[in-house]
Amino acid sequence: MKILGIETSCDETAAAVVENGHILLSNVIQTQIDIHVQYGGVVPEVAARSHIEVVNPVINRALSDANCTWDDIDAIAVTYAPGLIGSLLVGTLAARTLAIIHDKPLYAIHHVEAHVYANFLTEQGRTPNHSPDELVPLAQSGATGATGGTITQTELTLPSKQPDFPILALIVSGGHTQLVMFRDHGDFELLGQTQDDAVGEAFDKVAKIIGLPYPGGPSIAKAALSGDPHKYSLPKAKLQNTYDFSFSGLKTALLRSVQHETGHDYTFPSHALHMLLDDAMRADFAASFQQIAVETLVDKTERAFNDHSPASVVIAGGVAANQELRRQLQERLPLKIEYAPMQVCTDNGAMIATLAYYYSQTMPAADPFDLEVIPSLSMSKTAWAN
Repeated sequence: MKILGIETSCDETAAAVVENGHILLSNVIQTQIDIHVQYGGVVPEVAARSHIEVVNPVINRALSDANCTWDDIDAIAVTYAPGLIGSLLVGTLAARTLAIIHDKPLYAIHHVEAHVYANFLTEQGRTPNHSPDELVPLAQSGATGATGGTITQTELTLPSKQPDFPILALIVSGGHTQLVMFRDHGDFELLGQTQDDAVGEAFDKVAKIIGLPYPGGPSIAKAALSGDPHKYSLPKAKLQNTYDFSFSGLKTALLRSVQHETGHDYTFPSHALHMLLDDAMRADFAASFQQIAVETLVDKTERAFNDHSPASVVIAGGVAANQELRRQLQERLPLKIEYAPMQVCTDNGAMIATLAYYYSQTMPAADPFDLEVIPSLSMSKTAWAN
């Protein structure tokens, strides 16, 4: 069964074809990072307009890379929740239209749950007809305007096998930080989640304070390589629910440390602090923040592992690409973890198509004439979780 997955929940326009829930036939992602970097974050209206420009070329490239025509596609899957409403609308409208035109079943997929299913991809199918060096901007391949970077398609090092149930999943991204226990497909329990900032959001905010570019995760990870992770003493939040997270206090503590280090009190504006830091100070603040943020994630995951004895542990979401998180998690847990490649940790269509395969085994398709987006839908409210 070949499924076309479409993902437009935030600032990545993505499409992929996955066969039988584990064979990756194509994976096309059009990023908008170079557009939003000038604003220091994602601007919803700009993101939606950029999706409109490239969604059709991205889908066509995914089909081409997979050597598929519409006759080869058995179903379409699309993110309908959660995310930015304008971005979600572009993807769902494209998917609904294609499902009607080509008479294909349509599956509505929850973005956060789908991140976990990037870890179920274990094989890569045919090599695309072109190498990454041959790829061209989308504006030259059918889009009406230039928007962001270029399409990428590479050979990936995928896990050797799918994770075994029960699975403990740490889901970490710019919008979500959750610990979820999966007993089976569609049978999961939300153990804990952030009570304020998601960890990826905290990385972005701290990066802005210390003068590193957006997105904050990769910028802080790079700067931290030359910094001292123990230079500044930063706190870990203590919450009533052992598995819940909080990063707002850590972010504020970092801000106060920067103000103190530069000889100012709490009234000094945060947006002007970065001009008072040299590269060494910036690296030390990045390393100190990353150390505590990652330790917080690993502490909670280790506690959940000891309490629930899962057969497998996976990390999912954009922050799952952080190498320090991967290192600490492997060091602290007594089992081997096979990490998904970074290209499918960030938002992508492959994770949408993969989850849709398992969803389709027990759940009916959505009606393409009345599918609606739900921008704030909790993972605990997905259709097959009820």
